[in-house]
Amino acid sequence: MPRSWVQPRVAIVIAVDGLQAGYAGQPVLVDVTFAVPEGEFVLVVGRTGAGKSTLLRAVRDQVPGAGFVPQDPLQAVTGGTVESAIGASGRRLEELLDLFDLAALRDRHVSTLSGGQQQRVAIAAALAPGPRVLVLDEPTSALDPVAAEEVLASLHRLAHDVGTTLLVAEHRLERVVHHADAVLVVADRRVVGPRDPATAMADSPVRPPLVDLGRALGWSPLPLSVRQARRAGADLRSQLAAVPAPGHVAAGRATLAPPSATTRHLGVLRGDVVALRGVDLELRAGEVVALMGRNGSGKSTLLGALAGTLSATHGRVTNGAPVLLAPQDPAAVLAAHTVGDQLAASGSPSAAAAAANLFTRLAGTVAPTQPLTNLSQGQRMSLALATRLSPALDNSDSTPTPAVILLDEPTRGLDYDAKAVLADVVRGLAQAGHAVVVATHDVELAADLATRVVVLAEGEVVSDGPAWQVLADSPAFAPQVAKVVHPAAYLTTGEVLAALDH
Repeated sequence: MPRSWVQPRVAIVIAVDGLQAGYAGQPVLVDVTFAVPEGEFVLVVGRTGAGKSTLLRAVRDQVPGAGFVPQDPLQAVTGGTVESAIGASGRRLEELLDLFDLAALRDRHVSTLSGGQQQRVAIAAALAPGPRVLVLDEPTSALDPVAAEEVLASLHRLAHDVGTTLLVAEHRLERVVHHADAVLVVADRRVVGPRDPATAMADSPVRPPLVDLGRALGWSPLPLSVRQARRAGADLRSQLAAVPAPGHVAAGRATLAPPSATTRHLGVLRGDVVALRGVDLELRAGEVVALMGRNGSGKSTLLGALAGTLSATHGRVTNGAPVLLAPQDPAAVLAAHTVGDQLAASGSPSAAAAAANLFTRLAGTVAPTQPLTNLSQGQRMSLALATRLSPALDNSDSTPTPAVILLDEPTRGLDYDAKAVLADVVRGLAQAGHAVVVATHDVELAADLATRVVVLAEGEVVSDGPAWQVLADSPAFAPQVAKVVHPAAYLTTGEVLAALDH
């Protein structure tokens, strides 16, 4: 259980009093006051664009010598090799390489690493000077589930064993809330807390699946970890065992439609690294395929090969439909100065209108005159997705051309409501006849929208099957609800509640 954040006689290392913050004359945070004692792991939660990153930067600027890891890891590390980017030497360097599983990558150039590997380098670099306070903005957003748990366990030890104070903003609360000692909730320009995590989750505007399940079933206290939920859910598992098994159907796999895209014996070299080897894949209209695997397993490379931005070293790629790729870095898409300019650049007036509609659904109301530099990471991702998906969402053509739509880590920076909107949009695209591939580390997203899951390991396909089967059977990629109700094959809270209604 998390420790109480109120600890008498412990030094206060973060003290914020009456903070006001904003951009271009627009207030983002108003009258923020709170204190954090030494050695605490404090989680900052809130909706996309609520001001979490603004709060973290303010604390970074206020606390002398605070380490800082931004949302974009390349902002935090210099070029060169992993060793040089970390900026430590001797014993300290070796400890950081081991702590973040980077020893095997020590001589690799940072630019050749996957997004998750770059994120681990950025955290190691921030820790190199030995700061008393470490501020991290979505430190697991690019990490696979196993790597995320390893990094969070390392941060947990830093706080509780070494006394480093951690201030961590994160959207994937299912990964981190059970590590936290206290929670700060950012909403309506205010900051509430620090509060006990279970108390904060009871009325937080953003909640992980376990909390939603616990609230729906009336569990008290609310579970913050799978272990707590399994203990509370013994009767639930008995109830589920007494109802018919869920009728999962993997849409698209049984269709007679020809493949929209195929790969045969596909191999790709990236420098001296074998990124893909012998990949055979068929994508069909109506499918939503979740492409999963550890950091560096070849997911982005496979999307690049399908899109034609990377060349096959061996084998071939055949596309029977146009390809739309939304890369994981919004900067690769966003080139305009303001939100309005970017939306207008989506294409025809009807495409721009479709992009504006999706952006508002994902990010809420943002002024068209807002400079892109003022947007949060989630708002930037929402704008990039809206821009790239607008051709497929343009309803001016009554018979749109089916496409292969590739989304690379599309939920970085998105809150749960925005992810639900994205899942609804993706399902609609599949129903409209598109084939959709989502490369993701977000197991909850995969559970919500995928009809099929393909898992890569070291550039090879190691699993390919219906989503409910692959996810429920995987210790690494099973969503929280699946772990709670195992051995029943349910993936989401919605599925569980629907079964109980029967």
